[in-house]
Order: sequence, then structure tokens, then C-alpha cells
Amino acid sequence: MAQIAPRFGDVRVLGPHGFLRVGYTDWGPADAPLPIVCVHGLTRNSRDFDPLAQRLAERGRRVVALDLPGRGRSEFAQRPADYGTPLYLAATSAVIARLGVEEVDWVGTSLGGHVGMEMAARANAPIRRLVLNDFGARVPVAALQRIARYLRRARVFADIEQVERYLRDVHAPFGALTDAQWRHLAVNSVVQDPAGLRLHYDPAIVEQFSRPMLLDVVLWRVWEQVSCPVLVVRGQESDLLLPSTVAEMKRRGKAAALGRVEFLEIAGCGHAPALMANEQIDVVERFLSADDAAMSQRRVRT
Repeated sequence: MAQIAPRFGDVRVLGPHGFLRVGYTDWGPADAPLPIVCVHGLTRNSRDFDPLAQRLAERGRRVVALDLPGRGRSEFAQRPADYGTPLYLAATSAVIARLGVEEVDWVGTSLGGHVGMEMAARANAPIRRLVLNDFGARVPVAALQRIARYLRRARVFADIEQVERYLRDVHAPFGALTDAQWRHLAVNSVVQDPAGLRLHYDPAIVEQFSRPMLLDVVLWRVWEQVSCPVLVVRGQESDLLLPSTVAEMKRRGKAAALGRVEFLEIAGCGHAPALMANEQIDVVERFLSADDAAMSQRRVRT
């Protein structure tokens, strides 16, 4: 079967200090009734989801992966302080509105999971099913400090091989990716500028991690309002989503009370599983295609 090619679009989004363009990568039939929205991690971009989107598009689903403001094909925010939940919710809501549908399924990795949780907790939210890839209702400060350390490292490279070596190092917790997958991430993580190859995100994002971080980020009030079916994916070695947090998420809040919280732990990964391996894609696909009756009865374990 010939590979399905993506389409590229953008939409104007109103942020705190004016409009900016947000890009997205669009896969599969444009008239599919229930699109899947994919949102990446802190400094990543929409092309991280290419393998997942390709598979789901082959099954007839439309998959739209965003570049959050300041990443990938999206414009930078006017001020560093704009990078936060209100802007991200505005960006994702605008893309969903552009799709012209009432409901979407959501796959969010790390920050993308946070944005999805925040949206799903709102009244009349358009999210039907939610995949939280290595993100939960409590984020340990130690994990945030680790992320801050790698963000402060050099972001300009002489060639693509140097980019790939850097990504293999800082994103080793993604798991056992193939050489082709690492090269795909490298090629789609940089842009050329006069100094060399630069990682494709706004350096101002790093400023948010320059302040001392002393406390965990606690989001239980958000999680408790989520009522849609949720698949929580955890890398077995993750320092950002702890087993104790998952256990509490399965007991606490509206989705838990309705028996709608599933859990998958992936061996050989930390923060965050890349969702590129076939077995990981299989689980996501099954979750997103399950009916409500099956959802309430099934619990995923590895």
C-alpha cells in the first residue's frame, strides 16, 4: 500500500497580545466525521506523530497534529509570558473549529496531555476520548528540573548527524526507536539559520524554566472534572508520571467514578513513550475505536 501523504494547513489564533498563525499536519480523509487531534510535548512538533497518523489514516481516520505556538510551523508568541495554558487552549480550539466538527479524539504527549486534560475538564468540551501519554495530575518538581537542565544545552548544530546524536541523548527515554525514526525526528526538529541548524522552537520557551522550581505541579482540581474515557500511558521508567499518581487517577474524579480510566505501562521507556512502535500504536488505535460498553469493561495491562 502506498503511504498516505500529509497535508499542511494553518489557522489564525488570538493570543493575549494579538493574532498568530498556528500550523498543523493533516492526515487521512478530510470528510472523516471524528478527527483525532494530536498534540506534542514541550519542545517537540507535529511531525512526532507521523507514524501514528499514517496508521490511523490508513484505517480511515482523519488525524490533525498541531504545532503549538512557538514550535514547528507555528509563529512565535509576542511575549515569553504568553506561552501557557490559555494560549494553548485558544490554539487547539481554533484548529478544532476549523475542522468543523462537534467532537474529536485527543492524543497528547506530555504538555499535549496537559492541554488535553485542561480542555476535557471544561464544560461542553469537544473531546470524546483522551489519551494522556506520560502526563498526569501531579508533575514532580524533580522531573521539571531535569527538563530545565537539558533545555539550557546548546541548540545550534553543524549538521544533521550532530542533531541526531543530541536527540538520542536527551530523548533516550522515548524508548527503542529505529535508526530511521531517530533520523525522522532529527530532520523534523531543526531549521537552517546563518549559525547552523537550530532546534525548531522559540528559545523564549526556555525562560519559563529559568526560575527556581521548588514544588510539584498539582492538577487534581482539573483531573477531577474530566469525565470522558481516558487512556493513561506511562513509560515504565518515567520520572514525570509516577505510579502513585496513576493509582490515584484511577480512584479519583469523574472519569474514575464512571469506570472510564484505562492504564498502559510501556517497558523500556521513560518520559515519554514515542508512540512510534507498532505495539504502542495498536493500543492507541484500539482505545480510540472502542465503543462505550467495551470501554467500561476493559482494563489494559502490560
